[in-house]
Amino acid sequence: MQQLGLNQTLTQTTKLSPTQIQMIRMLELPSIELNKRINEELQENPALEEGRDTQSAEAALPEDALDNDYGYGGGDEDYDNGHDPLQNADFNYEQYVSDDETPGYMLHQQYSPADDDRREVPIIGGSSLLEELKAQIYLTKMTKPQRHIAKWVLGNIDDDGYLRRTTEQLVDDLMFQEQLQVSDAEMESIVAQIKQFDPPGIASADLQECLLTQLARKPQTEAVQRATTILSRYFEAFSKHHFDHVRQRLHCTEEEFQQAVQEIVRLNQKPANAFTGSVYESQRETIIPDFSIEERDDELYVNLNTGDIPELHVSREYSEMLETYNAMPKTAETREATTFIRNKLNAAQWFIDAIRQRNETLMKTMTAILRFQYEFFLDGEETSLKPMVLQDIADRTGYDVSTISRVSNSKYVETRYGIYPLKYFFSESMTNAEGDEVSTREIKKILGELITQEDKRQPLTDEQLVSLLTQEGYPIARRTVAKYRDQLGIPVARMRKQ
Repeated sequence: MQQLGLNQTLTQTTKLSPTQIQMIRMLELPSIELNKRINEELQENPALEEGRDTQSAEAALPEDALDNDYGYGGGDEDYDNGHDPLQNADFNYEQYVSDDETPGYMLHQQYSPADDDRREVPIIGGSSLLEELKAQIYLTKMTKPQRHIAKWVLGNIDDDGYLRRTTEQLVDDLMFQEQLQVSDAEMESIVAQIKQFDPPGIASADLQECLLTQLARKPQTEAVQRATTILSRYFEAFSKHHFDHVRQRLHCTEEEFQQAVQEIVRLNQKPANAFTGSVYESQRETIIPDFSIEERDDELYVNLNTGDIPELHVSREYSEMLETYNAMPKTAETREATTFIRNKLNAAQWFIDAIRQRNETLMKTMTAILRFQYEFFLDGEETSLKPMVLQDIADRTGYDVSTISRVSNSKYVETRYGIYPLKYFFSESMTNAEGDEVSTREIKKILGELITQEDKRQPLTDEQLVSLLTQEGYPIARRTVAKYRDQLGIPVARMRKQ
């Protein structure tokens, strides 16, 4: 017999506070978006003003928000552990009227004496594929919430134009990053609509889907239909160049088979590449490095790029207005006005404090990377890169690994040898024949050189590459060679044969 009763259980759950969510967004935002976001914040909050407050030093963002220890000259002193903004939030968010009053947008504030003109170094950084895709969202019948989710999904498309994440992964990430809950079915519907965008094949999960999508949009001639059959039924055999086997299964002539092959060859294996070249030259976007490394007195220093970003301060007029309303008799109108002004002032001060904390996080993280990869920043040689993972920098700064990951995402640093994304400096390690730890990036470079110099009539197999790398002092397994080769985008030997 079933009985009804009340049971009390104790469970632990992890929930991000609104402040932590705003800090996450600040850390992830690249500097290219900075001016736009700041303008939005200035328009939304009248208590936040641009420029230095000459009347109140406390309200202005101080120049000494960071100390002068961010330059590094090569010493081995212990690094001062930081304060993780995502784990210890001190901002008074609960007094805000709504989440919209404190959007998490980043601000770069000046922390070095370098000239503004020197710190802002724009470079050409690829085509505006993301903007083109976002524009196509408004050609669909998506609702406003669905359009917001679609824009977020577009951010998960990789540089080749593929969406390599499953529906379940997208749903989970959306919940974590945006605090939005969506069903698997709705997410699948949104992704399906995105896959209809131009260029054909965009957001495909893999190469097979990408090529089949492109064929589906072509006039359905016999050659196209035969090519579709090849890719849908015999994709693996075709990719391994087992052409005779595939042709026999199709029961077609050599000429008909070659016509189908030509249709496949004309397809674009990387849809994102369709947005490069002269056709979209005018839409190429500018990348402004978030950091620069400069040498002064034989020492290397990190500078945080401020460009033409203005200083911010809390409006003195609003502060005086709050004092006036506090001195007035308490009525419904004065209470409402006081609450509104106080909320705006709190939001403005929170924004300025959050900026200061964000800049500290960025600077400490970049300085730790500089210290770890000091030899590379001196000579610019890829072989000078040490094995470095996120945990290494987390240990040196006292931040969480997730914080380091967000700081390094979409951030760039200018060096004497070029501009690099921060992710470039992270790589795994292995031990060479001499017992020293070397970066996997160094091994990949040598592997790529071996394949470049090979005889294309008799390309090197993975076993032969293992033997050559061992001779170079890098004893690794064949499966590791295959993994590195795939990461470099290099096909197997039989596919490289000419």
